[in-house]
Amino acid sequence: MSGTRVLVVDDEPAILRTVEANLGRRGFDVDTARTAAEAMTRAEEEPDLIVLDLGLPDRDGIDLIRAIRQRWRTPIIVLSVRDGERDKVRALEHGADDYLTKPFGVEELVARVRVALRHAAGLPGERVFRSGDLVVDVERRRVFVDDEEVRLTPTEFSLLEVLVHNADRVVTDARLLQQVWGPEYGDEDHYLHVYVARLRKKIERDPQNPRHLRTEPGVGYRLLTETTQR
Repeated sequence: MSGTRVLVVDDEPAILRTVEANLGRRGFDVDTARTAAEAMTRAEEEPDLIVLDLGLPDRDGIDLIRAIRQRWRTPIIVLSVRDGERDKVRALEHGADDYLTKPFGVEELVARVRVALRHAAGLPGERVFRSGDLVVDVERRRVFVDDEEVRLTPTEFSLLEVLVHNADRVVTDARLLQQVWGPEYGDEDHYLHVYVARLRKKIERDPQNPRHLRTEPGVGYRLLTETTQR
């Protein structure tokens, strides 16, 4: 990640200093902006990733995400004090790649940054996903837990496949429904909840305390890699 350029957008000087210092120590080249207008100017320089607060003084962060997405595909991680479900869903649906609420752990932020950069580089397209006791062979559509093959239905595997391709990133309920069941779906959350429960019974040692497939309450689900499981 050395030399990777990260733009941090926040109107709190303490947050800017903290993020800049910690990413800088890990080899990232960090630029900062305190307003949406400054952010759009810095974005012209095409950073590799943007860390963005939603509460900016001159423009709402959701609008800024939309404006960035109209011009660039730069990965965006929202770092915000807003922890409401509606804010998270709106940010993700308008183009954010991930969402982390304040106060935050520096190590978790760094992990999310690295995940977003790997996705942008296309590395998550690996055909075999491994995380602890879970192995998913996307090419052969086979799943193993503790070296024992697990039989999934086509729909269960399609759901898992979407999560594999977005490993470590939250995927909203609406996106999962549309990608697995079709574009006409979006509000049938009960479909999703039933299939997630079925999937957990097959891939988790303890479905009531899942290690792999985590719920992001009111937002969606996240399939964790071994490095992000806690």
